[in-house]
Amino acid sequence: MASPIIDASGIVKDYGAARALHGVSLQIGTGEFVALVGPSGCGKTTLLKILAGFEEPTDGRLEIQGKDMRGVPAASRPTRMVFQKLALFPHKTVAENIGFSLKLQKVSKTETDSRIRTMLDLMHLKPDYLERYPAQLSGGEQQRVALARALVSQPSVLLLDEPMSALDAKLKKSLQAELKKLHRELGTSFVLVTHDLEEAMMLADRICVMRSGHVVQVGTPADIYYRPANMFVAGFIGETNFLPVTATAATDGGMAVTSPLVVSGKTTIASEHVSPSLSAKGTALLVRPETIRFVKGDAAPGEWLLDGHVEEYFIKGASTQYRIRVQGLDAAVIMDLPGSIVLPAAVGEAVRIGFDPVQAFLLSE
Repeated sequence: MASPIIDASGIVKDYGAARALHGVSLQIGTGEFVALVGPSGCGKTTLLKILAGFEEPTDGRLEIQGKDMRGVPAASRPTRMVFQKLALFPHKTVAENIGFSLKLQKVSKTETDSRIRTMLDLMHLKPDYLERYPAQLSGGEQQRVALARALVSQPSVLLLDEPMSALDAKLKKSLQAELKKLHRELGTSFVLVTHDLEEAMMLADRICVMRSGHVVQVGTPADIYYRPANMFVAGFIGETNFLPVTATAATDGGMAVTSPLVVSGKTTIASEHVSPSLSAKGTALLVRPETIRFVKGDAAPGEWLLDGHVEEYFIKGASTQYRIRVQGLDAAVIMDLPGSIVLPAAVGEAVRIGFDPVQAFLLSE
């Protein structure tokens, strides 16, 4: 990107002898929505705190809007943060909470009142809420007040540390949609730390996957899901299947692939469906659950077939997940079908399943 609003280069963070970040580099564009994901302890919240100014890096360089942030306190940065625990002042009204940062900046009362009203409209909060206290609000309303407080000072970057993790599922979906719309309307850069992988896929323009203080892959949700850098990313972002295969280079730049599980199964995987970091240590075919179907007749041209039996199924409403035990595989094959009142197979039933290997992705074990 030509002029990133955030440019983190070689960020290292040590806590005594423990290293939380190992030379992390990440660029975030103006108006971009980036989600940081990874298992607990991977360093994503530490990175967010460094961006906010609540932690100083041990080494590396951080620039925001082209300015070195070394030694710049949080209050002086063009960033604001919404915490997992919203940290609203319980003894202050909604109006006082939202306008707190403006009071510190000594913004005039007229300007402060105007901005608070604007935030109230933006967050779909009623005017009479201004005189209420946080304890008098629902969880979703408190969330909106926290967002309004962070945005009222018009930051260039909004940092979000799992702000919706404590909400119930229905309210979370509603606020996710509002957050997406808010980002589109404001044009502010958003950086979200989340354990909810579906949330990251729904909201972010790009996802940064972290592991043990390292950045493993940065890409669009489609890249992360369909073209993962390795098996860790593939398994972390959504449920998936890995089939053992043997691959050799094909004349057209792709890879000719066979599998010991498929009789007479041979196909060519196009180069765009082959991991750039493919190694000679062994390969696996990544097959997403939604690309697999039950086969109760002739196979489609080029389709690979596997025989097994139904180990279990789970009705999810809009979809039904089947787990198929196939001989030669340690893990059951996971397949997701559109939801239906009629179940296509029962537990213990012998079945044949199929998928088009052209839709799969080849990566290193």
